[in-house]
Amino acid sequence: MNRRTRLLVLGPLAAASFAAAPAALAAIPQTPPAAVPAATCSTSGVLENGKVHLSGGGFTPGPAYVYGSAGFGGTVEIAQNGGFQVMNVPPGQYSVRQGGELTQCSG
Repeated sequence: MNRRTRLLVLGPLAAASFAAAPAALAAIPQTPPAAVPAATCSTSGVLENGKVHLSGGGFTPGPAYVYGSAGFGGTVEIAQNGGFQVMNVPPGQYSVRQGGELTQCSG
C-alpha cells in the first residue's frame, strides 16, 4: 500500500478513535467517593486496678459527651484527628453523643 493510500485509509480511522475516546470514558461507571468513616468507640479489658480505658475515633473535632452505665459521664474534647481517650473509668456500657449522633462503645 502506498503512502497516499495509507493516509486516506488510516487518517479517518485515527480521527474516529480520538472522537470515540471521550464517549468511552463517559461510559465507564463512576464509583462514588469513599464515605466518611463512622465514629467508633471501645473500652479496654478490665485492668489490674479494676478500671477500663475508653477510646474512640472518627468523630468531629470538638466537644462530645460520654456517659456510661456505671455512673461515669462527662464532656470530652475530640482531638483534631477525630480521636479521644479517657483513662481509668469504671467498667460498664458507654456511649458517646456528639451533635445528634449517638455512638455505642464496644468492649
